[in-house]
Amino acid sequence: MQPLVQHFDDADAVAVGAARAVVLRIKELLESQNKVNLVVTGGTVGILTLAKLRELSLDWSRVHIWWGDERFVEKASGDRNEVQAKEALLDHIEIPVTNLHPFPASDEGLSLDEAALAFRSEVSSVRFDILLLGIGPDGHIASLFPGKNPAGELVIAEHDSPKPPPQRLSLSYAAINSAREVWFTVAGADKASAVATAFGDNRESLPVGRVRGTEKTLWFVDANAGASLIG
Repeated sequence: MQPLVQHFDDADAVAVGAARAVVLRIKELLESQNKVNLVVTGGTVGILTLAKLRELSLDWSRVHIWWGDERFVEKASGDRNEVQAKEALLDHIEIPVTNLHPFPASDEGLSLDEAALAFRSEVSSVRFDILLLGIGPDGHIASLFPGKNPAGELVIAEHDSPKPPPQRLSLSYAAINSAREVWFTVAGADKASAVATAFGDNRESLPVGRVRGTEKTLWFVDANAGASLIG
């Protein structure tokens, strides 16, 4: 199944377009199911997308929020995607705390490996409806980096991330590829090479090219990141 690509002028337009699409798709899904499992992402465009969601109307009581990856630091650390998501969106909407499913933090009594194992059991029976991903200039997604083949089913423990902080928790390739729909939100010229690889003949050489949704893969890209896809 070929990915679908939507082009935008810049990062702000990517975030607005993705946020509007998220709301429309969730409303569609809620017409035929009781709840929606939405996986959110960090990064500049990922957090900007969450901020844009604040401006839109949605019944958040039927939406469950998950994260694609997390820095294994203290619960209150500003480095955590959870904290950034709260500041951008979650603290500003009516959503039950029981609908939020953050990764464990480093000050909650578990080692990194123990946290990965514990969270694995939490996601084992969940089917993600929409999974949002950003990408790094090196083509990494979540905390799955080039040149690494992390062990673990559904949730992996990354002990030595190329980007600080070194300890991370992440959904695995298998978990991401089990999502019904995978949506990429990407902006910036520094991402252009990785995007080109993801659509090329050697796409699985980078993490970004190794994932796709079981039903749909959708890209929201700005003119700089998606330069190779235009024309």
